[in-house]
Amino acid sequence: MAEVAPAPAAAAPAKAPKKKAAAKPKKAGPGVGELIVKAVSASKERSGVSLAALKKALSAGGYDVEKNNSRVKLAIKNLVTKGTLVQTKGTGASGSFKLNKKQFTGCCAKATTPSASAPELRSTWPRCSST
Repeated sequence: MAEVAPAPAAAAPAKAPKKKAAAKPKKAGPGVGELIVKAVSASKERSGVSLAALKKALSAGGYDVEKNNSRVKLAIKNLVTKGTLVQTKGTGASGSFKLNKKQFTGCCAKATTPSASAPELRSTWPRCSST
């Protein structure tokens, strides 16, 4: 009356390792942030461009705004926090936005000033006579 253990179930046939789905190639072209900056800079509105007007401009340029609505909002928020855009009305991603003129003039002025004045400074510094 010895009980015999049932034979272990046959191991499932060895499965081939799952292949990762082929990654979709990244689309060539400017990112959402760059498109937003172009749309805002092209606008002639004094008080800035509203979110609705931005979405219209992006969709006119061939960008699918309905599908990528969250990306548009995140890009706007990031541009505001970086200082590229200034929010003139509203909070978050809603309201009106325009380019930050201080940042664009500031970065260009800083980039040109040191390189132009550096040779002048070197030539006017007094030389040490001991060496």
